[in-house]
Amino acid sequence: MDTLRFDSDDLERTEEFLSRAYARMSIGSDSPDTGRARITRTSMASVSVDELDLGFEMSYSVTPLRRICLCLVHDGTIRDHAFSGVEDAFGPGDVVSFAPPDRPYSGRVCNARYNITMLDTDLLSQVAATAPGRPAEPVRLTGHRPHSPAAARQLRHCIGYMRDYVLADPDIAGLPLIASTAAQHLAASVLAAFPNTALDEPTATDRNDAHPVTLRLALAYIEDHAAEPLTVAEIAEAAHVTIRGLQYAFRRHLDTTPLAHLRKVRLSHAHEDLLGADPLGTTVTEIAARWGFFHPGRFAALYRDAYGRPPHQTLGAG
Repeated sequence: MDTLRFDSDDLERTEEFLSRAYARMSIGSDSPDTGRARITRTSMASVSVDELDLGFEMSYSVTPLRRICLCLVHDGTIRDHAFSGVEDAFGPGDVVSFAPPDRPYSGRVCNARYNITMLDTDLLSQVAATAPGRPAEPVRLTGHRPHSPAAARQLRHCIGYMRDYVLADPDIAGLPLIASTAAQHLAASVLAAFPNTALDEPTATDRNDAHPVTLRLALAYIEDHAAEPLTVAEIAEAAHVTIRGLQYAFRRHLDTTPLAHLRKVRLSHAHEDLLGADPLGTTVTEIAARWGFFHPGRFAALYRDAYGRPPHQTLGAG
């Protein structure tokens, strides 16, 4: 995990930093006394989360980022934001997709404090059910605002989890299962929040592929690789079906999803580790993180639902 900090009241230095941190851009300010820019970035391989505090009005013009770029406004406003014929303004609480990865954009930041979360476009394809012949193509977002207040709220919570529970602790963020699980969770939340090109309903071929053999192959692959970072795309490839066909097989035969079953398998392994652990030398949080559970409270709730008691009561009980 990497951490980057910037603090300056020099507009030229701020432009140089922003161009390095995002994409080539030009910025300008009509303020006679440019205020201070404070920026903090935490990042792992496929995701970065930035907190920006710009104490002045600033215009910006940015070349394509080549990544999904989400903006969550805390205070202040972002005005005249424009890309590809779209123009909008954002205020406190708004969470939006700034622009398609291959499009430039421009606008004005008005004394704003906001969050920028960026993720690789490949992450969307790893968790989405796409049409046959299109798995290698990036899934595209077709709208820049979430389709409902509930979807926006869920996405805000997911960004907060990533920032406060994953990237806040280098030891946690450095664990491969944590990084993989958290990144996929963020990508799934993005797809759930924004209109996009992914298709949810299985085709006739997918339905024909959703037979017990498919399920057995997928279950065996999950069991054998539960300790490794896994994507739905990798499980589908191992079962020789499309992502959508795999999802349909799990829904049809087990009334669940591949990732939900993977979480159940990892929870079982965490249970075994808790039973065999030394309570004086190991914590519940360490074992949870080992199996990809990056939010302690969420892990405790899942564990209690599955085993009828909180995980700390199991620690060392074997």
